[in-house]
Amino acid sequence: MAKKEDPGPSVKDHDTYEALRDKGYSKEKSARIANAQANPDMDPSEKGGKAPPYEEWTAKELYERAQELDVAGRSEMTKDELIEALRN
Repeated sequence: MAKKEDPGPSVKDHDTYEALRDKGYSKEKSARIANAQANPDMDPSEKGGKAPPYEEWTAKELYERAQELDVAGRSEMTKDELIEALRN
C-alpha cells in the first residue's frame, strides 16, 4: 500500500483531508473542507439561508423578488400568486 502524502502544516484536520482525497476530491478542495471543519467558527455542514418563508414576506418584498427573477405578469398578481410563481 502506498504511503499517504503529508499535506503539510496548512491542513488542520489530516483525517478529513485524507478521507476526502480518497473520495477523489482535489488537494485544494480537500484542504479547504478539512480546515473549515477544524475551525470552530465555521459550520461547513450546516445549511445556509435563514430567510423566512415567503408567507412572512410583504407583498412589496415578494414583488421585488419576482422583479429580480423577471417573473412574467407579476404586476397583476396577488400575494398568494406571487408566492406560487416564486416557488415554481
